[in-house]
Amino acid sequence: MTSMLDPELKPSPAREVVHRGKGCLAVLVAAAVLVFGGYFLWDRASGFLAGWGEIADYPGPGKGQVTVIVPDGATVSQIGGVLVDSKVVQSEEAWDEAVRSEERSTSIQPGRYVMQTEMRAIDALTLLINPGQSRIRSEFTVQEGLRLSQQVNVLVKGTKIKKSAYEKALDKPKRLGLPSYAKNDPEGFLFPDTYELVGKPSATSVLKQMTARFDDVAADIDLEAAAKKLDRSPRDLVTVASILEKEVRGDGDRAKAARVLYNRLDKGQKLELDSTVIYAEKLKTNTTTPEQRKSTSKYNTYRYEGLPPGPISAPGKAALQAAAAPADGDWLYWVTVNYDTGETKFAKTFAEHNKNVAEFQKWCQAKKGRCDS
Repeated sequence: MTSMLDPELKPSPAREVVHRGKGCLAVLVAAAVLVFGGYFLWDRASGFLAGWGEIADYPGPGKGQVTVIVPDGATVSQIGGVLVDSKVVQSEEAWDEAVRSEERSTSIQPGRYVMQTEMRAIDALTLLINPGQSRIRSEFTVQEGLRLSQQVNVLVKGTKIKKSAYEKALDKPKRLGLPSYAKNDPEGFLFPDTYELVGKPSATSVLKQMTARFDDVAADIDLEAAAKKLDRSPRDLVTVASILEKEVRGDGDRAKAARVLYNRLDKGQKLELDSTVIYAEKLKTNTTTPEQRKSTSKYNTYRYEGLPPGPISAPGKAALQAAAAPADGDWLYWVTVNYDTGETKFAKTFAEHNKNVAEFQKWCQAKKGRCDS
């Protein structure tokens, strides 16, 4: 059977080769696109995945200086946020990783630190744990035995905060964190100690530091349990301690003097303390005159039985401990016979006490003016 195709329409061998060549080229191009595209996607994906597992952290060692404030009571996590905001640490993730590697991370103290920007997180953490000279310390000290008005004067000088600011803060005692038994009266409850100013202090924040320290010390000596054991209120013990702080210098003498006070209270005897009259009349002497002892103030223990209405000074830990754990004994009197050494003598009888008083008066005569101021 003859073909119906036109002989001229039959594909030539050369045309077939060209056609086949084009097809192969298309396949190769398509394959190359697939291979290149796949490599491109793989390269991008692998880079993305690799970056996904990396934690952003500065290479260190650091650049310009920056002052960082670690707030009082800040958690380790919050400190990390402060460092990131200050551009000291690049990311909170880097900080968290550094914290996990260092068991001392919880020992960071509040305060102001000189650091560098763009530090490695672990380097920043190490500096905060062992700051050395990098920590900017601004301290003030309030000594024991000061009445509230004297404490304020010391605070004004030590903190550079205006007196009016302290007076305003003291007018709102509920904001100061006083214990309930303080009865919203700060007198005696601003604990005397050395403090560090943290961040941007205010009169209220400084006073709260002092009441918080009082709470810590009271808890340490278990003041409330001691008061219950002595059948007194915690406020009574602070008042006793405030008297001891003004009347007695030696630690051992304080515990004996505390027993004298409790013995006289138990017997219903007046305490007859110069320190309470000095507080009531705002005197600047160590002793009082018969006329001054006629004061009608409720703080005058020559006129009224029992403890004064509240503390007459801010007692330190030793005085609080003595009030909480008085010595055993049946003494009813004491007198400091030498202001220079603080020597104090105790007596069980009034006759014995009079002998001690005579010794004190003899010392005063030999030390003109020492017993008057």
